[in-house]
Amino acid sequence: MSELLEREDLLARLESAREQGGRLVFVGGEAGVGKTSLVRAFAERVDGRVLAGSCENLGAPTPFGPLLDVSEALVAPAEPRLVANALLQELADRALLVLEDVHWADGATLDVLRVLARRIDRTPSLVVATYRDDEVAGDHPLRVVLGEVTSAPGVRRLAVPPLSVGAVRTLAGDRAADADAIHTLTRGNAFFVTEVLASPEAALPATVRDAVLARAAALDDDARRLLDVVAVIPRSADLWLLEVVAPTELECLESCIASGMLRPAATGVAFRHELARLAVADAVPPQRRRALHRSILSALRSPPSGELDHARLAHHADEADDADAVLEFAAEAARRAAAASSHREAAAQYERALRRADRLADVERADLLAAYGLEAQLTGRGTAAIDARTRAAELYRSLGNTVGEAQQLAELAFPFVMVGRNAEAEEANLRAIRLLEGLPPGAELANAYAIQAYLRMLNRDNDEGVAWGTRAAELAQEVGDRERLAIALNMIGTSHLMAGATYEGIDFLEQSIEVGRRDGRIRSIASGLSMLGSGLGEMYELERSEQYLREHIAFSEEHDLFALYSQAWLALVAVYRGRWQEGASAAAAIAHRSESAISQITALIALGRVRARRGDPGAAEALDEALELSRAGGHLQRLGHVHAARAEAAWLTGDRERTIEEARAAYELALEKRHLWFAGELAYWQWKAGALDGAPGWIAEPYALQLAGDARAASAAWLAHGCPYEAARALAEGAADARLEALAAFEALGAQPAAKLLRRALRTQGVSTPRGPRPATRANPGELTSRELEVLRLVAVGKRNAEVAEALVLSRRTVDHHVSAILRKLGVANRGEAAAAASRLGLLEDR
Repeated sequence: MSELLEREDLLARLESAREQGGRLVFVGGEAGVGKTSLVRAFAERVDGRVLAGSCENLGAPTPFGPLLDVSEALVAPAEPRLVANALLQELADRALLVLEDVHWADGATLDVLRVLARRIDRTPSLVVATYRDDEVAGDHPLRVVLGEVTSAPGVRRLAVPPLSVGAVRTLAGDRAADADAIHTLTRGNAFFVTEVLASPEAALPATVRDAVLARAAALDDDARRLLDVVAVIPRSADLWLLEVVAPTELECLESCIASGMLRPAATGVAFRHELARLAVADAVPPQRRRALHRSILSALRSPPSGELDHARLAHHADEADDADAVLEFAAEAARRAAAASSHREAAAQYERALRRADRLADVERADLLAAYGLEAQLTGRGTAAIDARTRAAELYRSLGNTVGEAQQLAELAFPFVMVGRNAEAEEANLRAIRLLEGLPPGAELANAYAIQAYLRMLNRDNDEGVAWGTRAAELAQEVGDRERLAIALNMIGTSHLMAGATYEGIDFLEQSIEVGRRDGRIRSIASGLSMLGSGLGEMYELERSEQYLREHIAFSEEHDLFALYSQAWLALVAVYRGRWQEGASAAAAIAHRSESAISQITALIALGRVRARRGDPGAAEALDEALELSRAGGHLQRLGHVHAARAEAAWLTGDRERTIEEARAAYELALEKRHLWFAGELAYWQWKAGALDGAPGWIAEPYALQLAGDARAASAAWLAHGCPYEAARALAEGAADARLEALAAFEALGAQPAAKLLRRALRTQGVSTPRGPRPATRANPGELTSRELEVLRLVAVGKRNAEVAEALVLSRRTVDHHVSAILRKLGVANRGEAAAAASRLGLLEDR
């Protein structure tokens, strides 16, 4: 853009962040809105050291890609935390670091950003990271990062809005162009506006693509051909590469830069706008485009310095339709990405190789499928992992490789469980055991035994889980396989934990983690932390559960591992510890983010519990969805938890018959598995509904005390577990003074249904109750800003975002952001739920 319009406020906020120091500012906006122009204009104002790097739009990016632009030495450790530490040292004296297009960042770079976000406030420097907010949706890795670091003290967010029609008129100036029509066509996108206005034609181009190509057509033939070469090279084209691939056309480089199409980059040139590069690349005829990629591939095989960049080589080999080169480079790029904990990139590279694998020998194809199956599993793609491991097993069987076949069958248990197909997991694992038991004992059989222990543990057959785990541990020690020993110790510990033997369980799990740490086995460490976090949560050891869950999530972030189950459990633990808003918000963000059925179920239970306890709409829908997902597995881990939550929700709505029905649905199974907490809660709800006189003495202590009529002791037991709502619920079953204490606790928590039921019971008994707090005097539990409260009040009366924008004199995009923030803070899914929550919380007063 020749002029930077409507950006002074953003520049001032960036300058303020630089003055404060110790800040990481994420600058978001749609593609072409002007993020790069903004950041470069700011960088020009900076009097000091400026570092810059950018991410590539590759199917499987190079690990630490943008940091290579800053310094190759910086990423020499090839491990995210070490790279982050080196970068923090680089920023120890006042500097500006610009990282562009981090929505394309590889997993290793995202891990560095996570560490940077939490430690940047210890430096005097400013880091600015740009990203396309219109491409960061659903379970996009960057969206996850942004959610995780949003509360870090040094992190800030800026949104770059589109240009107004007035700005477009200013840019149009005296040109024979209809500024209003341009604004309508481009919706104020700065890149589109600039490119349309730069077109030499008098008439408006029909599309922005035509505008870009029309501008390129003004160049002479050699310059136009140079644009084609640069266009097919993502991010930027090194000068040495252009000298090899387009030596004649390179003489026209200056004219391409002068035209505004290209700009100088660190070691070469790049398109001024990525959308322009894509438009030009798309217009290159297929035969010429393939020939260009072949030339680039040939040149990249012999770089003038440094190592081969396997990720870029694989990309150009793929585009060149050179199957042999794809197989040569993609698999190696995948292995390197996996070693750098960039598992998503590893999976993408393996996928690229597998598309060409028909020319491989069966054994090579089987090995490739097995490797891809692991990476797909580690990144939460259960269905893809099942397909890959199943095909690998079939190939190994056709080759007569019984060990290879059995290994894949055994490992199939994990993705099968992930997607809720537990019966198939059992079948595959038992087939593996039968095959391996016909061979001399080895590490593979120890692994199959350990996985059978895992399946028994999931089914809460705890004695069998310990027995299978012990067999696995003994065999692993016999054959000297410490990896399988760690898995076996993990399963023994988790089975003890599920049986209520907390100390024994923790001891075995800690041993498992220690074996993993000594050997540097990432999966062993992660699995141990995950099992401790979720297992202690299920046993209501909530403080220790939260500690391990947070440790597992941080560890998984560092190593690009799937941690959604721990995130779901962390949300549920927050709910049980009385932090309802935090738990509901976290659960709403992850309830539909992956194929992991158990993660979705856990998050939906957290949502359903909070909505039922607060009297919010949507409790039934969340718990119905959780039940539907639970039926596929058909075991206690899922059904016990879901039916307990559904029984509570029914009780709070006054539906006694459904309370009994839900509580009975999984009660016999909970008794059969001797599950202290599920049996306890399911017995409790039947007892509350008058359908059960007593329960076994071994159920969890708080429930046993409640069924025995000792309200005070039960409440104290619940508080010892960190559960304020359950403690109040126990007091509500005591004498009048205890009930009044319970009422106050319910009111403080916002538990309106329970408070309403208790008030009614007290009035029936003739007990005078204090008036509840006036809605207008309640705290703002959602911690909404004043502007968000204004937006919420208009939304609650049915105003659409455009109407809210007009009423408050705001842009539509700003209102969109406010509404998204309101939904997140209130832990609700839609505008109707937000209005209901606002009414309940007294946020609609002072209308």
